[in-house]
Amino acid sequence: MKTDNIFYPYKSRRTVVYGKSAMAASSNTYATIAGTDIMKAGGNCVDAALAMAMVHVVVEPTGNGLGSDAFAIVSMDGKLYGLNASGPAPVDLKMQKLKDLGYNSIPQTGPLSVDVPGAVGGWISLHERFGKLSLEEIAAPAIKLAEEGYPVSPTISQLWKAQVEKYSKFKDDPAYKGFFDTFTINGRAPYSGEVVKLKDLAESLREIVKTNGESFYRGKLAKAISDYVREKGGLLTTEDLSSYKPEWVEPLSVNYRGIDVWELPPNGHGITVLMALKILNKFDFSHMTEEEKTHYAIEALKSAYVDAKEYVAEPERMRPHFRELLKEDYLTLRKNQLEEKALDPKVGTPGEGSTIYLAAADKDENMISFIQSNYMGFGSGVVVEKTGISLNNRAHNFDFDDTRPNGLVGGTRPYHTIIPGFLTQDGKALGPFGVMGGFMQPQGHLQVLIRMIDDGLNPQAALDAPRWQWIKGKKVEIEEDYESNIVKDLKKREHEIDLVSDRTDMGRGQIILREKGVYLGGTEPRTDGCVLGI
Repeated sequence: MKTDNIFYPYKSRRTVVYGKSAMAASSNTYATIAGTDIMKAGGNCVDAALAMAMVHVVVEPTGNGLGSDAFAIVSMDGKLYGLNASGPAPVDLKMQKLKDLGYNSIPQTGPLSVDVPGAVGGWISLHERFGKLSLEEIAAPAIKLAEEGYPVSPTISQLWKAQVEKYSKFKDDPAYKGFFDTFTINGRAPYSGEVVKLKDLAESLREIVKTNGESFYRGKLAKAISDYVREKGGLLTTEDLSSYKPEWVEPLSVNYRGIDVWELPPNGHGITVLMALKILNKFDFSHMTEEEKTHYAIEALKSAYVDAKEYVAEPERMRPHFRELLKEDYLTLRKNQLEEKALDPKVGTPGEGSTIYLAAADKDENMISFIQSNYMGFGSGVVVEKTGISLNNRAHNFDFDDTRPNGLVGGTRPYHTIIPGFLTQDGKALGPFGVMGGFMQPQGHLQVLIRMIDDGLNPQAALDAPRWQWIKGKKVEIEEDYESNIVKDLKKREHEIDLVSDRTDMGRGQIILREKGVYLGGTEPRTDGCVLGI
């Protein structure tokens, strides 16, 4: 794949970074440095990714924590592996229970929004299968930062402030006491550059390392988590935690103009990207204007997204099976439904029948695409006191209708938004990519892929490029520096356009590719990212 064009259709803000032997990329300088240091010490890309993931729990608590879920695609010795480390709803969390408590939707925050956290289990599974260094060595940078402190980066300070404002209405609710005690300074968010220490989090990381994760699911930390959640009105039990195991899965791929694009299968919505790419494969972009390409990319994404929202769930509950969503005949039908004007997308009938992303690559050409998240910033807002463990709110992603594929059923996993991506060509690994950001993630994946594969942009230029985000119906948000001629054309095609100046909701990504025997990487300008080559 040739990705050396930095001038089309605009000039990139930053240059691509090269690395001869290895590379790490993340949204935080401390995390990226930890990853490269681990590889310099003899670790591989998985060791580096785990060190970076642990550091992110400390330095970006606005997007992830020890209560997160995680997913990964690993290229090791020429073979791809997928890991789904997302957790299920507590067995006792049932629709009728919520109705009896007076709810008519699944809570977005609080103890009843908490699912079993999967990230820590994912770390252990990755380490046991692929790790070279000890967990003590891998966790050391994160523990040091948590204990000795770190200056909060500018974007994270901004996000932290917004989160504290969001939870301020709960400041007198005991369920949120742990959040205010752990993650605020006298009730406020830390300022940019202010040093923050998270000593309780350091101790929890030590406990996880010392017990190889057992304490988190079957020991001291598991009991602390369950007792705290249940005391505050939640339903997570020690049995929910002890029965949890991450799942190794086979990644799915679609060949897009000669490049194999890989995503993980449901319960995540990476399949949305693959569906949209297969629809776009049926267009000849070489004979289209930039205006036409952008229009049909939005429409293909919309078509794929409404299907994913309707059908994606725990795989065993999906009707039809997720592979039906990728069938050529069905996606040809979906392509033929697209028009020159914007449509309010409708669900098809196939077959009738706040997050962090990071990437690492090592001297042996092994690579990893890794993502973890609490969801919606600090997740549920429930932080187990004296542990630093912030818990996710992934139960909110279930439908409040247990007859639907993604309806709330205790013990099952919900539709999930975080997705790692990977690229190969002719059976050889090109590299990991990802763009975090809730329901923006498939849209970010699609756009950086088009920028690299169709337009030939290098990873940094592809990440720098202005983006759009489909919201619903015909409504599309577009960054204000998007090409004005394209914006005008989209309006003529009846897209309802909102120009936005705040870029933090447009996804934050990292990309590493291997070309001509070296690594080249890019990092997101919408956050405080860092990519380093060694």
